[in-house]
This record gives sequence, C-alpha cells and structure tokens, in this order.
Amino acid sequence: IKNAMGVGIPGTGMTGLPIAIALGALKGKKEDGLELLKGITAEDVEQAKQFIREQRIAIHLYQETEEKLYIEVRCTSGNHTSRAIISGAHTRFIYIGLDDRTLLERPEEAPLKNAIEIAPPLTFRTIYEFAKDSPLEELYFILEGARMNMVVAEEALTRQYGHNVAGTLMQRKGRKVFGDNLHSRMVIATAGACDVRMDGAMVPVMSNSGSGNQGIAATVPVMTFAEEEGCSEESLIRALTLSSLLIIYIKQHLGKLSALCGCVVASTGSACGITWLMGGSYSQIIFAAKNMIANITGMICDGAKPSCALKIASGVSTATLSAVMAMEDEGVTAQEGIIDEDIDQTIRNLALIGNKGMKETDRLVLNIMTTK
Repeated sequence: IKNAMGVGIPGTGMTGLPIAIALGALKGKKEDGLELLKGITAEDVEQAKQFIREQRIAIHLYQETEEKLYIEVRCTSGNHTSRAIISGAHTRFIYIGLDDRTLLERPEEAPLKNAIEIAPPLTFRTIYEFAKDSPLEELYFILEGARMNMVVAEEALTRQYGHNVAGTLMQRKGRKVFGDNLHSRMVIATAGACDVRMDGAMVPVMSNSGSGNQGIAATVPVMTFAEEEGCSEESLIRALTLSSLLIIYIKQHLGKLSALCGCVVASTGSACGITWLMGGSYSQIIFAAKNMIANITGMICDGAKPSCALKIASGVSTATLSAVMAMEDEGVTAQEGIIDEDIDQTIRNLALIGNKGMKETDRLVLNIMTTK
C-alpha cells in the first residue's frame, strides 16, 4: 500500500492504487510480470477511469499477517469469484483460487530464502576490493545504467514534475540561498530525477534492489560529481560499482521492504562513491558510511510519492557532508550512539533498527495512511 498510494502511475496522468488496480484487472497480462502496464493506450486508461467512477474497487489494509509484502485480491464477475495472494516477493503467488476450487497453493510459512541465505558472504571490505580490482570491462554496464538515470535528471529541466524540487532550487530564491555550485547541482540533478520518477513519467530508470529511487540516489550524485570534477571514466565506474554494491549489501540485511526510507541506504552508498572520487582511502570511505548511518538513520518510509524528492535532496546533502568530513578524517566513533568500531556491525545495527525496532512504526504509518 505504501509504495503505491501516492505515486504517479506511468502513462495515466494519475496517482495511486485505484488506477493501477483497474488497469491490471482490465489489461494486465501475466506474462509481462512486473511490466504489467506496458503498452497501455489512452483508450485503456479511459476504460480504467470509468471502472473507478463506477466504484468497482475497494482497498483495505490487511492486518492478519506479519509478512511485510502481502497482497490479497478478490475479483467478482457474474456468478464467479476469484482470489489471489502474493506474499514474500513481488511476483510470488502463494494462493490462486476460482470459486470453490484451489488452483495453486503453497505455504506462506515457507517463503523464499532471504538474500543473505543464498548470496555469497559479503562484507564491506570484499565490496571495496571488488570495486577496486574487478576487470573494468565487466563493470561497464553500471555506467550505462547510470547514464540512463542522468537522462531522467535532464528531463526534470524540461517542465515541472511532482513538487518541482529541482526547479525550485534553480529559481532565483533557490539560487540565492543554496547557490550555484557542485553541491547544489548534485542535489538538483538527483532530486530532479526523483521528481520525474514519482510523477509517473514514461521514462526508464535503472533500479537498485527493486527501487527506482534507490537506483537514482546510488548513481546520479556520483555521476554529477564526476562530470563536474573531470574524474576519469575508470574512477567513475569503480565509484558507481562501490555505491551500488554497498546498497545491495545493506538491503540484504534490511530486506525488501522496511519502515526505513530507502534514501538512508542509497545515500550511504553514494556517500562512499563520492568519497572514492575524492581520492578517499578505505578508512575514509568507512568514515563516510558511518557518518551517514549516524546522521539520517530513522527517517521513515511513508510510501512512494512526489515528496520523496525532498527526502532524496536531504540524503544527497548528507552524503556530500559525510564525504567531505571523511576526507578530513572526521568520522563518528564507536562511543557515539549506534555506531560500532566494525563497519559491518554498524550496518547490522542499522538493519536491526529498520527490521525490529521500527516494526510498530511501520504499522502506525500504514494505519495513518489508510484512515486519513
């Protein structure tokens, strides 16, 4: 519910669950998977809008499961009723039924293995070494994806999208307060890409760990810094690899969905990538990560929506500050709060807060969103 209630649905000019549900019911093809809405036409959208006007859709918060990712749909047509349940992963059906017949059933208590259980063991150090030493030709794809996201950032300059965070920062008052400098341009580019993404524009984005905004925050500030500072292509590719892999590493501990805003994780990755581009050492990159975790851990996720661009702007600003401090060998210490001497334990502490400490926060946020 959180990730669809307020977000723009591509190709519709509308936001939220009802239009997505209507289009899925009327035009969805199972073989398209997560690209269910590709190829929709203006006529399809109008038909879906009529579906909504006729009040055929009802949405409720399901309270009887601990699973963070749970979707149950019941459809009635004529004398027939169907029921389908997705749980544990975005395309993992655990039940499909028609009338009194069960067509598919698998136990909810036997979910897909967690990414930590099936992935090779990762540490902060192994990710750093991989980014530093891997053959460059094997990493070029990450640059292609980052360039795709930069196209989205450039699209933000063509007209107003969402809350127009990027445009606001570029206007006279915005320039007067925030200036026209490397830092402001990093924030403008990243928030602008998020403006476009959350508005539902028909533009592709390279995601990270299933999130377009995390993909944007992992790449756009790093790309912008490299372009402005004239960094070499190799240095850029390795910085992007470091940023992206660190996000995946943290998400392995945190899980697919969390009460924590994804920009906490994504901006931690980009802070490390920026520190790399500044010529930072391994210990300075650790400082950058610890500075981030000490700063914005606890920022809640209250769904995908246009105001995510504000959070992205905060994340990029914090990432830049964390990197600059790290380059001066300033890092939050193990005597302070949730930071541990060991960076991997610090990341586990972050995940514990998101997974266990903020469980009730997640429920409360959902209740607020669905009852207002």
